[in-house]
Amino acid sequence: MAVYFRTSIADATAFEMLEERLSSTIDFDGYFNLFGVQDELTVSWTPAMSAAEFKHDVTDALRLVWETARFWLVYQRSESRNDPGINEIRNAAIRLSRGYSEAVVVTLCLLGRADNKSDLELIFMCFREEAERRNFRVRYEGKFVPAP
Repeated sequence: MAVYFRTSIADATAFEMLEERLSSTIDFDGYFNLFGVQDELTVSWTPAMSAAEFKHDVTDALRLVWETARFWLVYQRSESRNDPGINEIRNAAIRLSRGYSEAVVVTLCLLGRADNKSDLELIFMCFREEAERRNFRVRYEGKFVPAP
């Protein structure tokens, strides 16, 4: 299935959405996955973990990404637009980012336990150089990217 990288959202908007959900009383299952050339990290929000603990772990991981790849594009997956699954988008992002040195792909999902109305699924494309971010936008944003 082809993947469509829709118009990105501002990273500040993504963090506001994340903060809103983590501050709510809604029960979520969640995970955070970071995939880079030299690193891979997964943080799962287990039933025993508080929202504050999950937020702390995610914040620490994002700070590490920021140290090497400060130029971000954030894409939000939406069920209402019939977007491909988050893993399909993640896999396409990883494949496409291989051409950029030290690019990092971050997947962040918060899935409501009761329903999907508050779900949040984000893909962060993190680049070392502003030129790489611009190049990615020109090449892939708003276009269908065929599956390999």
